[in-house]
Order: sequence, then structure tokens, then C-alpha cells
Amino acid sequence: MLHSMSTTVESSPQRTADEVNEEIRALWRRSGGTLSVEQREEYQRLVLEWAAAAPQSAPAA
Repeated sequence: MLHSMSTTVESSPQRTADEVNEEIRALWRRSGGTLSVEQREEYQRLVLEWAAAAPQSAPAA
């Protein structure tokens, strides 16, 4: 029996900047203010995700 496979890519729902920001704050609370190497890597990933989710504003004239 032959099965067809879907060719659509399932993307994970994009989180809002506020949601990512809350995760960043939680990371800092858990760390006690000092990030380990692993936490620093997670922080960098979260900051990039936050920047992508943050609304872009036009530069002031």
C-alpha cells in the first residue's frame, strides 16, 4: 500500500515579543543574575527571537 506524504511545512507558531520577553525575565530570575554558558546561549537565542517578534518602528525624522 502506498501512502502519500504531505509536502507542507508545519511551522511552529511565532511567539509574541511579550511572550519571549517573559521567558528572558524568567531565565534571569532562575539564574540569580549570573548566567552559565548554557544559559548565555539560551539568552542569545531568546534575544534573537525577541528581536524578530518585536514590532518594527519607522525611524524618527
